[in-house]
Amino acid sequence: MRIILRAIPVILAVIGAGAIALWLRASPSMNLEQRMELPSRKVLQSTVVKFPGEFALADGKPAAELTGSWPCFRGEARDAVSREPVPLARSWGPQGPKVLWKAPMGIGYAGPAVRNGRVYVLDYDEARQADALRCLSLADGREIWRRWYEIPIDSDHGISRTVPAVTDKYVVTLGPKCHVLCVDAMTGDFRWGLDLIKDYKTIVPKWYAGQCPLIDKDRAILAPAGDKVLMMAVDCETGKTVWQTPNAHGWKMTHASITPVDFKGRRMYVYCASGGVAGVAAEDGLSWKAGDVLWERDDWRVTFACVPSPVVVGDGKILLAGGYGSGAMMIQLKEEGGKITSEKVWRLEKSKDFGAEQQTPVFLDGYVYGVLPKEAGSLGGQLVCIDLEGKHKWTSGGANRFGLGPWMIADGLLFVMDDNGLLTMAEAKPGGYRPVGQARVLPGGHETWAPMTLAGGRLIVRDLKQMVCLDLRKE
Repeated sequence: MRIILRAIPVILAVIGAGAIALWLRASPSMNLEQRMELPSRKVLQSTVVKFPGEFALADGKPAAELTGSWPCFRGEARDAVSREPVPLARSWGPQGPKVLWKAPMGIGYAGPAVRNGRVYVLDYDEARQADALRCLSLADGREIWRRWYEIPIDSDHGISRTVPAVTDKYVVTLGPKCHVLCVDAMTGDFRWGLDLIKDYKTIVPKWYAGQCPLIDKDRAILAPAGDKVLMMAVDCETGKTVWQTPNAHGWKMTHASITPVDFKGRRMYVYCASGGVAGVAAEDGLSWKAGDVLWERDDWRVTFACVPSPVVVGDGKILLAGGYGSGAMMIQLKEEGGKITSEKVWRLEKSKDFGAEQQTPVFLDGYVYGVLPKEAGSLGGQLVCIDLEGKHKWTSGGANRFGLGPWMIADGLLFVMDDNGLLTMAEAKPGGYRPVGQARVLPGGHETWAPMTLAGGRLIVRDLKQMVCLDLRKE
């Protein structure tokens, strides 16, 4: 009997260990990725893309009679503010704004660009395993043409993420695995393509590339952030490199996009890379050449994922904001002896003061609007308005949270999307949070994180697999 009693604890320990082992084996669905920071993605062995790829015409027709343009990421001025003189409705009925059309999408968060009655979106065609540049009619969403190139990609919290840049002549896209495509905006005819991994040793950011290309004076402005080149300009007509910026510090590509900045008669491109932020000359000057670094600083880094782009707030001031505890920083550009320098005006170390995890803040009339990241604690997910000193003017309150969805401003109104397709319309004023309309425009929507597009009073939004065009115009 004593032997049996002494054996009981041993038997129970063995049973317990076995149960734990079985539980661990039976729980493969546990999402550890959300609980720990993963290392940066290694250099991908780029599958060779066969440019120009394939092309197909469809039965859609351009809607050239429709006004409105949103030609790139965050619109005409790359600031997410629409300045079109189209009056918008100040209230919605119980059904919400009218749905003009819907279009199926491959899995992702890629937003569209609009020009000349055409909607351009870099989709991912899962059946063909291909990046697909689709041109749709703004009138009804029917496809006009598409050009695609095969590149196998597995979903990593979605696939597509970027917004094309379009002019009257060109469309430039940057795909999930850093393939750059330039085509004729009207016909879809191929002009040139680049593989940034192969040609520049770019390291694809975690969750794939999120950098949206810029076209400035018929030049595609890109930030490969490879082993030798930080930024570059490519002639859209010929595909030839116009200038390159050496990557002196070995900075890596982030999800942020390049922001044009004009200061003291100089145009520059400001980019947040992995190790800091830099301003690069757009044109030759008295003592500098296009592509030269005019200023840089390494005290702004978002350690896990740098997504928001720099925000121009006027008079040489630039706001930088990030998630993952990065907070925000205001810098001031100055000209001294013909040289551009930057100095820190203020820094908010705590995300509860200000920050931005996935979307870029919006500046209008002396105030900045954004959604606080989850690290802000009880304020996480709330819409906030701050002044240029970094002080809160208002927050939307605990009952009004918006997660990682996008926001923009038009006709004095803020349009804010939550994670699940709920669109809120509020006054874009510093006096307080005043919502004036709300509608679930993507019923059953999941991860409605794509940047919004507004052209001629037509708002285009999407979730993981569907794009919807809404009529926001005042009757």
